[in-house]
Amino acid sequence: MGLNVLPKYFQPWIQWLQTLWKFSRPHTIIGTSLSVLGLAAIALAASLQAKGSGSGLASIAQIPWPQTIGLILSALIPSLCANVYIVGLNQLKDVEIDRVNKPGLPLASGDFSRTEGVAIVIATGILALVLSAMGGQFLFLTVLASIGIGTAYSLPPLRLKRFPFWAALCIFGVRGLVVNLGFFLHFQEHLGGSGAIPLQVWALTAFVILFAFAIAIFKDIPDAKGDRLFQIGTLALRLGIPAVFNLALWVLTGGYLLLIAAAALGSIPVQPLFSIATHLGLLVWLWLRSSRVDLEDNRSISQFYQFIWKLFFLEYLLFPLACLLTI
Repeated sequence: MGLNVLPKYFQPWIQWLQTLWKFSRPHTIIGTSLSVLGLAAIALAASLQAKGSGSGLASIAQIPWPQTIGLILSALIPSLCANVYIVGLNQLKDVEIDRVNKPGLPLASGDFSRTEGVAIVIATGILALVLSAMGGQFLFLTVLASIGIGTAYSLPPLRLKRFPFWAALCIFGVRGLVVNLGFFLHFQEHLGGSGAIPLQVWALTAFVILFAFAIAIFKDIPDAKGDRLFQIGTLALRLGIPAVFNLALWVLTGGYLLLIAAAALGSIPVQPLFSIATHLGLLVWLWLRSSRVDLEDNRSISQFYQFIWKLFFLEYLLFPLACLLTI
């Protein structure tokens, strides 16, 4: 339904919300949402196993769904606010670079004024901290660490995105360690469990660290033109685009092989056939898709980067499902 069929009063609000959606970088919002939901499912599976609540439908029937859904929302909302704060702050500091690399972003295109951008970043940052503090210590520390690292990534005097090593460490530190361990501990605290972080969470964390590292180094390939212009020393500029592309591809391959081996050896409590088949299929899909990338075509590179994010999304669906299938 187009905006022109809505009452004129609502059209500016709908347009503003659509611009806010672009400002929030939808692929990161989807990734954050799925990671929270996936870790809640893993914590739920671990809790049911620890309590010996039966198997299959019998254990699922015992779940207090209203409280569980409320618990998930209490973590999801502040995490999304933190997400908008982090990507919004990055856009505020990179307006000139984005006019070259990502001219469609709201601040670069002028759809949002700088004042609007600052207001959104401040509001979401405050909301993230206040709402997470109401949710418990692990949730608050997770959100606080994410905001702190995101601030150091974009904001002077540190502005760690200027340095390939520190930029990558920020991204896989948040996506890998902070998000996975922090949210799992938060859900475990409320759902019950052994108190220790189980092997399947460590396996997922290792996988996501590798995946986030690949995303961190790959995301600079389509941005090479603007980064060169503004002297942002990314790996893509230092090592060359083909070298970084291949490095990211092999890092992703290593992550998939790690989970396939862990499932095959019975090292983690997941449904082995499901886990092996799905991850092997994704690995084959990755290599087939990579063979069609034209490193001379920025659009082709950007499409593959978005494909990597889709694989990231899938992991937070498939891995928790493999855990739940063991109940």
